[in-house]
Amino acid sequence: MNRFSTYLNQTVGIELWVASLLVIALITIVANLVAKTLLRQAAKATQNTSTVWDDALVQTASSPALTAMWIIGLGYMARVLQRQIDEPFLPEALALRDVALIICVAWFLLRFIGKVSRNIIQLRTARGEEVDQTTVIGLAKLARLLTVVLAALSAAQTLGFQIGGLLALGGVGGIAVGFAAKDLLANFFGGLTIYLDRPFSVGEWIRSPDKSLEGTVEYISWRHTRIRAFNKNPIYVPNAVFTNIVVENPSRMSHRRIKETIGLRYDDFAQVAPITAEIKAMLVAHPEIDEQQTLIVNFVQFGASSLDIMIYCFAHTIVWIKYQEVKQDVLLKIGEIIARHGAEIAFPTQTILMQEPSGGEPQRPDGDEPPVLRSV
Repeated sequence: MNRFSTYLNQTVGIELWVASLLVIALITIVANLVAKTLLRQAAKATQNTSTVWDDALVQTASSPALTAMWIIGLGYMARVLQRQIDEPFLPEALALRDVALIICVAWFLLRFIGKVSRNIIQLRTARGEEVDQTTVIGLAKLARLLTVVLAALSAAQTLGFQIGGLLALGGVGGIAVGFAAKDLLANFFGGLTIYLDRPFSVGEWIRSPDKSLEGTVEYISWRHTRIRAFNKNPIYVPNAVFTNIVVENPSRMSHRRIKETIGLRYDDFAQVAPITAEIKAMLVAHPEIDEQQTLIVNFVQFGASSLDIMIYCFAHTIVWIKYQEVKQDVLLKIGEIIARHGAEIAFPTQTILMQEPSGGEPQRPDGDEPPVLRSV
């Protein structure tokens, strides 16, 4: 090595350690160029595959991998420089190199998780398949959080920190932070409960009988859930609220119910039975009514001014606008059946009977004794 160093110094005019640095830099540059070419070819090859993993791996590994190559090259340069400098800096330099590599790995994982989650949603949406965006996004957020925590712990251990003491300190600090930010933690765990239990997802219509809360879910974060009310106002609900209230999810209903009470006149009592039978037959034959579900058409009571018939059935559709069209069609057909039987739908009425005074005496012409009125 001494002869080679003397030769370089005499012929080229540079020291051996300088030449070593230049060679390491040249090798790093060449490795970067080769890696870029291979990654570019791999990206073209993965565009024709149907899986969501390979293209995400190639697209997200490019920048972190190239950066890691330079970090490794700088590490070798530090070893060369250490031989020329009396001050020992190599252990610190290698520790910083390891921390930088940990950051590159965490960088790659964070990009990879985000890319895979987006690919899953886009691919299933393009195929027309049902995709639970809430679960996909929630798992991606949880994976990112774990990646950051593990990277921070690994970097701390690489820099010489005692992880056991750090975890103990974190536990004590966590208690203090927990008391100071209990609402924030409650919202965090409330969001975690939503992601795991999935009582509702983005795009679904929810409501709560416990609170004045109803609308379409637009976004679920770790702290709050944004709901778009039907008057188009946004409602920001802390996630902790959902652990203490009842939430209805009409978007997941299997059918929509039609429940009506139709009143006929008392004069149409003889037509109640045939009208009831024909309405039931109409509902059974209706293409939008599910006859496999509960279907009731019965005369249920003598009302104050009507003979009440209860209509109880379920429509196939769960779409609110379509349901209103089906309900309108059913009610119009019921009206036609009633009219076809010569009956009429009752409305509140009052009959007044005029009766002469007791004893059969005629009314006096001067009108001092008015007739007795009785309301029926």
